[in-house]
This record gives sequence, C-alpha cells and structure tokens, in this order.
Amino acid sequence: MKNILVIGATGQIGSELTMELRKRYGNAQVVCGYINGAEPKGELKESGPSAIVDVTDGNAIEEVVRTYRIDTIYNLAALLSVVAESKPRLAWKIGIDGLWNVLEVARSRGCAVFTPSSIGSFGPETPHVMTPQDTIQRPRTMYGVTKVTTELLNDYYHTKYGVDTRSVRFPGIISNVTLPGGGTTDYAVDIYYAAVRGERFVCPIQEGTLMDMMYMPDALNASIQLMEADSQRLVHRNAFNIASMSFAPETIYGEIRKHLPDFEMVYEVDPLKQAIAESWPDCMDDSCARNEWDWKPQYDLESMTKDMLEKLTARLKGVK
Repeated sequence: MKNILVIGATGQIGSELTMELRKRYGNAQVVCGYINGAEPKGELKESGPSAIVDVTDGNAIEEVVRTYRIDTIYNLAALLSVVAESKPRLAWKIGIDGLWNVLEVARSRGCAVFTPSSIGSFGPETPHVMTPQDTIQRPRTMYGVTKVTTELLNDYYHTKYGVDTRSVRFPGIISNVTLPGGGTTDYAVDIYYAAVRGERFVCPIQEGTLMDMMYMPDALNASIQLMEADSQRLVHRNAFNIASMSFAPETIYGEIRKHLPDFEMVYEVDPLKQAIAESWPDCMDDSCARNEWDWKPQYDLESMTKDMLEKLTARLKGVK
C-alpha cells in the first residue's frame, strides 16, 4: 500500500482507521473520503488530504482514485444492523450498489479493495459455537443479506477479474474514541460510558446472550495486517473470521464492577436487537486467519475493560 483511500472515513471504524493508516504510511498518503453532512473535523481533517466520495457515485470515486493515484481502497460505507432493518433499500444501495462502483473502479485502476463483512453474515441455522470459516450463511436481516452479498461479490471480482479483494468478518467493535451508531452490539460501548458517568445502565440485550466482540485497536490492526499479508498465503480472502472475546451482558457488567463496584445495570430488552443478536454466533473459529496471515488479537475482556475505563475517565472527567 502506497496511496490509500478510506471511504466512510468519518464513521465509527473509518475515523480511527484513517488516523492509524496515516500513522503507519504517512499523512499525505491516506485520503479521508466522506459525504456531505459527515465532514471530517479536528485532527482527522487537519492531518491529511480529504475528498468528497459518495460510494453511490462511481465517477466521483474514480476521480479521487485518479487524482491521488490510489492503489488501495478501504470501503467502509454501510448502514449498521439496526438502521439497515429500518432502511433496507438504502442499506442495499450503499452496501451493494456502492460496492459494485468501488469494484469497477478497482478493476479499471488496478486497486486492492478491503470491504468488511460481519458476524451478521451468519443466520439462525449457522453453528453458534466456534462458528466455522466455511459454513451455512442464511441471515434473516437486510444487514446480513448485504454482508453475504459483499463476500460473494468480492470473490467474484477476484476470480473473474483478478481484483485483489480482501475482507474480515468483524464482531462487535468497542471503541473508547468514537460512539457507535445503530448496531446490535452498541450496548457493549454504551455500558462503559454509563459506568464512567456514574449512571445506571439500561441493557437492551437479554442476560445470557453471548456475542463475539473486539476492541478497536485489534480491529484496526486486523484491517491493516490482512491488506499487508502475502497474497500467496491467502486461501479464503472474503471473508475471514476474526475473534478476540465473547461475552454476555452480565459478564461485561461483572468485569466493570471489579473497578466500579457501585455500578448498576438493569435489563430492558429491545425485541429487534435481541432477535438479531440471537441469530448471530456466540463465538467464531478464527483459525484460518491465524494460519493464513498470522492474525492474533492483543486484548481480552479484562485488559480492554481496564483500558476503556482509564481512557474514558480521563476524557469525561467533569462531564455530566
């Protein structure tokens, strides 16, 4: 990777990924792609180039790729799971029509493409414990449908046209920097904010509901490490299971209480979020990622919780 475009660079993952890529490759080499209404701010805006890149406009993508001599595209444009259920047509337009535009530009300009998939690509019939790399994928949400299609379309462009497509299946991502925006696993971020603010947390996910989760630093590292990996070693490409930790609401609550013993949590289950969560794996088998490109997470629940609470306490101190 020499010149990189991040599409969706002001989103939850994109904003942090853009900064991490600039740290590793140089500020001038990483373009922050955004849409009107979601302009970059602060360090994200000031540290490097930015450009309007609407994933639904293929000509605009090609113009930016040509202008900045882009060789690698991180395509993070997508609606999250809960939002996608309320706006299924828009979810398809952004996730699939948009991906088609990105892949067409990549085919004509010789770019490598990273477009993340998700644990949402699995469904109720998928084995939930140690979900295999290759298994049945019959999701019942529009979010999941778009993610399965993403995997297949990326594979098609690789086998048909030789486009260097790569992808991971992200679990729920937990960040101490950016807030989530409409995902089923958002509670695992919100709970830390409530704890640091001294508020009682109302959990929308039922006790005992296990889901794969990952701390943002590991998610960023996986995204970059896969794109840097030797292509000759890659068998699966689209998309690798990656795993770090799996827990239910009461488990993360208990871990936080080790640091903040007065913290309180109650349950008020959101039926839509709960139904989506129950269709997803409890934990994934990521042995293919470990074998094919040496994937290994750095954080578990204990170390993540310690870091989250320290970082959020420093940031939110005195903020009510």
